[in-house]
Amino acid sequence: MKSKLRHHQRVQFAPFSILLFAILFVLLLGLACKTPTTESSNKTQVALNVQATRLAQSETQTAQAEAEAKQQKEISDQQATLDAQATKDAQADAEQVQAAEEAPVEAESAPGAETAPAEAPPPTDAAYPIVDTGQVYCYENGGGIPCPTEGQPFYGQDAQYSGNAPSYTDNGDGTISDNVTGLMWQQDPGDKMGYAQAVTGAESFNLAGYDDWRLPTIKELYSLILFSGYDVSGWNGTDTSGLIPFIDEVFAFEYGDTNSGERIIDSQWATSSVYTGTVFGGQEAMFGVNFADGRIKGYPTGSGGGPSKTYFVIYVRDNPEYGINDFVNNGDGTIGDNATGLVWMQSDSGNALDWEGALNYCESLDFAGISDWRLPNVKELQSIVDYSRAPDTTNSAAIDPLFNVTSITNEAGATDYPFYWSSTTHANMQSGGSASYVSFGRALGYMNGQWMDVHGAGAQRSDPKSGDPSEWPTGRGPQGDAIRIYNYVRCVIGGVSSEVVTGGEADPNIGAGLGELPDLDKGPGQVPGVQPPPSPEAIDACTSLSAGAACSFNTPIGSASGSCTQIAVPNLTVLACVPEIGLP
Repeated sequence: MKSKLRHHQRVQFAPFSILLFAILFVLLLGLACKTPTTESSNKTQVALNVQATRLAQSETQTAQAEAEAKQQKEISDQQATLDAQATKDAQADAEQVQAAEEAPVEAESAPGAETAPAEAPPPTDAAYPIVDTGQVYCYENGGGIPCPTEGQPFYGQDAQYSGNAPSYTDNGDGTISDNVTGLMWQQDPGDKMGYAQAVTGAESFNLAGYDDWRLPTIKELYSLILFSGYDVSGWNGTDTSGLIPFIDEVFAFEYGDTNSGERIIDSQWATSSVYTGTVFGGQEAMFGVNFADGRIKGYPTGSGGGPSKTYFVIYVRDNPEYGINDFVNNGDGTIGDNATGLVWMQSDSGNALDWEGALNYCESLDFAGISDWRLPNVKELQSIVDYSRAPDTTNSAAIDPLFNVTSITNEAGATDYPFYWSSTTHANMQSGGSASYVSFGRALGYMNGQWMDVHGAGAQRSDPKSGDPSEWPTGRGPQGDAIRIYNYVRCVIGGVSSEVVTGGEADPNIGAGLGELPDLDKGPGQVPGVQPPPSPEAIDACTSLSAGAACSFNTPIGSASGSCTQIAVPNLTVLACVPEIGLP
């Protein structure tokens, strides 16, 4: 039994052993086959890892190079910007130096003057920049004085506030560029011409290769006026070499030709601005600038049968937007002008003041949270005139309706609008006793025994700074300009430098070498009971003539003829043309 059992066990064990051996063989074979594959895969993976590392390093280096290049470009761009700005600044400095060398009149202070801080900075991007008047001396009611300090009488006048200094470039081709306004001007007006010729001549005018010239508006032409000049009204002489006109010497300028019967003050320059009303009882007029006596007046155009007169003409080009206001109501009693950068009182002073009172009114004004108000110079004041308006055509003052204007009763008994004081002295050959004003109503004169509009709403004339208006019952000058002395005020802020000029010397030109001359610009009624002095026209007519000689001169109402006669006036005897009908 035992032997059978063992055999049976051996029989059972043999298949199991074979199976186990087969399994082991397969495992060993698989292990033998798997080992080289894994090694190869590992080598491949290592290679891939190395390649990826190198690629990553390459990408990193590329990114770093790009970043460095970008950074270098930014540095280069910044340097280029700095270089461009430096070049621009250098050019600007060079232009300023050149302008300072070329412009004979700069907004300088009187010799010895000092400056003190003010509050309002000038505008830097104004579309209608106001060129400064160029006035550098201060005055009281008569002569010149050192510029006063705050709290003193006559503080706050034109010479103490400096705006955009006049600056011109002579282009060397018969043209002048205004570096402030952006306007280009004809340099030499040449001979005078009639108004119709002045208007049509612009169409065919060609200069320096340009053919887009135009007759200037009154605001364009008035940008050239400089109140460093002296009014020659009443001056009896023929040598004009020592006289100072109201325009920069870079322009060709001539006084009136006395040899051809003109007055010395006959240097009226024409514009395209035609008055919407009429002057001298119904004549059409255009607003012109007289650079000999420093005024804006309405001058006859000769249209409609009016008297014919000739004018100097210079054409202008570029910046056709100059002189256009951009008013905004600030809602606080002030009106801003985005074109000039100035801010104005919406309402005026409401009552009339003499010149010293007008200066003090603005300097002491605290309104709309603003305390640095000042009396405007005459060019700033003229900038707000609306020449499309007039009492006789729009039943309003010559100003935008956003402004409030006090109505008055004028010398003729009619409803009208005021003259407004400026801070600018209108100096003549004898004194600084008059100041410039702008008429926002009729510019009345006494002619042919009655008051009439002789120069138009928007005219710029002058009044004595003090005195009694009743002593001038028929005005002064050849057109009998109404004398009021007490005028209205509209204060302004902005547009000036951050310095106020004080001290300095008094004007040395007032009365220099002229002796004690009478004020020959005063009209009838100057001194009650005393024969009035002859007009400047009557005196000019007898220049180089002797007593008894035949003479003639022009008046706004025609030609007058008579004989040269010695006329006694206070402190002096003058030779003047006396018409048969009496003194002009």
